[in-house]
Order: sequence, then structure tokens, then C-alpha cells
Amino acid sequence: MRRDVRILLLGEAQVGKTSLILALVGEEFPQEVPARAEEITIPADVTPERVPTHIVDSSEAEQSAEELQEEIHKANVVCMVYDVSEEVTIEKIRTKWIPLVNAGTERGPRLPIILVGNKSDLRPGSSLEAVLPIMSQFPEIETCVECSAKSLRNVSELFYYAQKAVLHPTAPLYDTEAKQLRPACVQALTRVFTLWDQDLDQVLSDEELNAFQASCFGRPLAPQALEDVKMVVCRNVANGVRDNGLTLDGFLFLNTLFVQRGRHETTWTILRHCGYGDDLQLTDDYLFPPLLVPPGCSTELSHLGHQFVQRAFEKHDQDRDGALSPAELQSLFSVFPEAPWGPGLPGSIRTEAGHLGLRGYLCQWALVTYLDVHRCLGHLGYLGYPTLCGPNSQAQAITGGCPSPSPGAIPWPVMPSPSLVLAVTREKRLDQEKGQTQRNVLLCKVLGAAGVGKSAFLQAFLGRGLGHPETPEEPPAYAVDIVQVHGQDKYLILCEVSPEGPLDASCDVACLLFDSTDPVSFAHCAHLYKRHYMDGQTPCLFISSKADLLGGAAGPGLAPAEFCHRHRLPAPTPFSCAGPGPPNPAAFSRLAAMAAFPHLLQAEPGPSCPWLWGLLGVMGAAMVAVLGFSLFRVLRSR
Repeated sequence: MRRDVRILLLGEAQVGKTSLILALVGEEFPQEVPARAEEITIPADVTPERVPTHIVDSSEAEQSAEELQEEIHKANVVCMVYDVSEEVTIEKIRTKWIPLVNAGTERGPRLPIILVGNKSDLRPGSSLEAVLPIMSQFPEIETCVECSAKSLRNVSELFYYAQKAVLHPTAPLYDTEAKQLRPACVQALTRVFTLWDQDLDQVLSDEELNAFQASCFGRPLAPQALEDVKMVVCRNVANGVRDNGLTLDGFLFLNTLFVQRGRHETTWTILRHCGYGDDLQLTDDYLFPPLLVPPGCSTELSHLGHQFVQRAFEKHDQDRDGALSPAELQSLFSVFPEAPWGPGLPGSIRTEAGHLGLRGYLCQWALVTYLDVHRCLGHLGYLGYPTLCGPNSQAQAITGGCPSPSPGAIPWPVMPSPSLVLAVTREKRLDQEKGQTQRNVLLCKVLGAAGVGKSAFLQAFLGRGLGHPETPEEPPAYAVDIVQVHGQDKYLILCEVSPEGPLDASCDVACLLFDSTDPVSFAHCAHLYKRHYMDGQTPCLFISSKADLLGGAAGPGLAPAEFCHRHRLPAPTPFSCAGPGPPNPAAFSRLAAMAAFPHLLQAEPGPSCPWLWGLLGVMGAAMVAVLGFSLFRVLRSR
């Protein structure tokens, strides 16, 4: 909604423009009327819509054509004033003033216009018959108000309608020529209906209607009022009510009725509560509340955030088989302008014969939240989190507030605390200092030379060996799955890094993949380790791919096992994704454990470290001596 309203009065000389402004402010007819009134600002606290309103007068005698055009450009709504006792001023509305306002707006939206018939005290009857043809010709005309500055009749109503034309415009909602809601309005109201249809039976039950009413308007409908609404719909729409509930056709009919009866603020209240702006698109404030992620921190859904998205999964899993079919996934995405996860979705997560199970679904949420939290916020907005869980709750969820749920909020199995739906983890440096991480989503960079099998390694992570039917032709650069680490579920993201171009080495664990049959590929990994990880604290694991093949000739430099031993790294892990069964998950479990507990990544001391064993022996003897002396003192004191 706009933060202020600017009203411009236009019309012929002596029609009473200035008198109307002064009568509104002074609440009496002015005895002396200047040629043009100064701009007047009405404070927000004295207007019905609680927005400041600027009222601007005009005068052809006092202003040049350029100045008048500039005022039209700045205005939000134009009140075209005519004298009800002078028909020539009515004709000037058609031939002069409306063309002047519409000049240069052939391609863009036109300013809303309020026709104002002043001096109604001088003429018996109404002038509406004379202006109806003009209203039919120009759809930007919102309404016509007859008033009298002298008797103060309808003066305040005039400016209320002008304000309403800006804050609750008719044009985006309703096609006055076709006498029906515009397609964009139908699309927005259909999404609203879908959000509140919690059981997806295509009907809003009494409980769902009251939850919707309480959320949008602050209180539910009385039982009799609810029955009256359904009765009106039944009389006008054949399939508007089914099984004693309101269908989408009935819901759209009610909003059409609101607009036709001049109560379009009701429809705007619904749309704005659900995040829509004047262009009937979800606003950036609704979709993307600001979020500060300090350097070294990451973002993930909290436990309660998982419950929210899981509730959406369960809502659309209509056959209760624990997976979303393509049709059910399309139903989930119906509240989005387009499919949010793109065609590469199956290549990054586990799927089951073309169906998306809960495991893969939650993994996709973890991936989006970690890689692009801005996009994740938008997804939550389209799914209706700010609408269903309380006003502005999404923004407060990010900034740490804890608002109470809206009185009309849907009773979730466990109502998510808005402040915990998204979490910003602590800085990675602190994790390294404490020797463990509280993160549930961990990033592993998979590095190696071209041809060593990085893409196959990522697909093997998802249980797809070579030749698996669900392996995409062009695998994406990411794969994510749930891995258990010491009894805890962690989301491990594998990111394939191209050997070409600059390298961003930051991650929770690095996987250095080399071909067991190609010594040159190991030399490439060894170079990467020395250049990017040897002096850092990121745990690294060398993995020998294609372990089912015979090894090649020895290459220059240290052998892989000796290299890892000398640099105090875990021994290389053999890996193969060949064979009829799913690949061995041991390598992925080890990567997740190293990322979650980096302090345990040191290799066990071997024969090349006798000094360490000696040091440990001396420390052990000293500890025994200290404990023995302490025990002696205790016994002696007794």
C-alpha cells in the first residue's frame, strides 16, 4: 500500500475547486476564496486509511501549461470538478480535461479519475444522467460524487473516494467493459484460495473459511453470517457451494460482488494480507525480508522450519504413499509463478521412479537454503508462510522476533515459532576452535582432474551406480543427501569443482578425487592440497576412484599412501561406482564425519613418529605420579 496519497483538483474556472478544499479544511464555506489554494497535507491519524494525504489545487490563470502537466505527473488521483448547473463544464471534462490527463499514457496505466459535480445546491435533481456516457467511455473513471462546498454536502466523502481510488484501485481488479475480474486478479485470488484449502478438496469448509476470515480481517464470521454468504453464492453461481463448503468459483464470485458494489477495499485487504502489491504481484518485502549473514556463517532451516515445509509435503501427498508424484509436485508448485526448482532437480537429490520422496524433498530445501537463502525466503513466501503463520512473521523470523500466531492461523501439528524457521549458524572459525560444529548442513568440495569420475561420484552419493536409469545425461554440479554421523542426521552437499578457472577452496571438508589407474591425476590432487589446504584447517580426504580397475604404472613423486602418511592425512579411500548394486556409502559417511568433527581428522601416529609415543609415555607417567601423591594425601588426612 502507498505511504501517502496526492490528490489533484482540475476543472474550469469558477467551478469551485478551491472552495471545496477550503470547505474541507475549515469545515465551513469560505467567505473569501483565493485564486488558488496552497497545497494542504492532511495527517495520517485523521484519515480513514491512516496515510497522509496531500491535496493540490490548480488554476489555469495562475499556472503555465508545463506547470499543470508537472502536477498531473506527480498526482496519484485526479478529481475533475464541474458545475452541475453549467453543462458546458461537463462537456469540458470529455473534450479537454480527460485528454490532458491521459496525454502520454497510451501504453502505461492511467491515473484514476473521480468526477466531482459541485454546487449541487443550485440544481434540483441529479447530473448523473449527463455524466454516465462519459463514465462509460473512460474506464479510468472510478466514480462520480455530487457535492456542495456551500452546504458541505459530500465534501469529506469526495476526498475519501479519491483516497480510496489510490489505495484500493478498481482497474487492476476489474474489467469494467467485460464486467469481470481481470486475469491477474483471478490468478492471485486462486493462490489465496489454495493456501487456505488445507485438505486440497477444492472447497473451503466452515473451519477453513473462519480461519481465513480471522487472519485477513481479525475475527471470524458469525455462524448466521457464514450461512448467509453461502446462500448468496448458491443463488448466483451453480457450483459455488459444494458439500456445504465454498468452491473457487464461489470465492471468485464473492470478490466480484465486492468490486461491483464499490467494496473493492475488501478484496484489496485480502490480497495485501497475502503479500500482493498494486500490480497484483507478490511484493519484495513479502518475499525477501532482509537477512544479514556474517562472513564465515551459513544458513539452514531449523528443526521447526523443517516441520513447516514437511507440512506442505504432507498436504500435497494426497495418496499418502510418502512421495510426490509429478501431478502432486505440480500441485505443490501451483502457488509459484513457475516451477521453483528447475528441470535439474532429479539430478541433485534422490528420487524414486520419478517420484520425489520426503528425504529428497527435505534435501532440496537444505540445498536451496544453504546455497541461496534469498531464493529460499521467496519459496517460503510463495508457500504462504507469512500469511499462514501470522502477519509479517517471515520478516520477524529472520530478524529474531517472536510474534504471536495470527488469530486465523491454520492449526499446524506443531506451530513453527517464526523466529526459528531459518537459522544463521555461528562462524566457522568458532567451530574449528571448539573442535566440532553445530551445523546440520555441511559442504564438501569434490576436486580433481578432468576424467577422474567426479560426476559419477556425485551420482553414486545418491545411490546411482554406472548405468543407473535415473542418472541424468548432464549431471548437475551439486548432490545432497542425508548421512548419519554418530547417530545424528546431517545434510551433506557435494559440489563438483571444475579443474578450470579460479578455485574457491572454502568448504567444511575437501574430497580430493584421483583415478587409481592414472598417477598424473594424483599429482594434480597433491598440488591442489599443497596450494589450498595444507596450511589451513579444512579436513581433506583423498579418494581413489575406479578402484575396481587394475592400477597403472607408478608416477613421479610419492605414492598416494606415502603422501597421505607424510602429511598426516587419512589413508586414501578406495571407491568404485561400478557393479550391479548401489555404491558403497562408506566414503560419504567418512566425509560427513570429518566435516562434523574436524578435530578427529588427524591420522593415527605410525612408526615414523616414535617421539610422539615417548612423549605420551612421559605424560602418562607424570599423571600417574600426580594422582598417586594426591591419593596419599587424602588417606593421610583421614
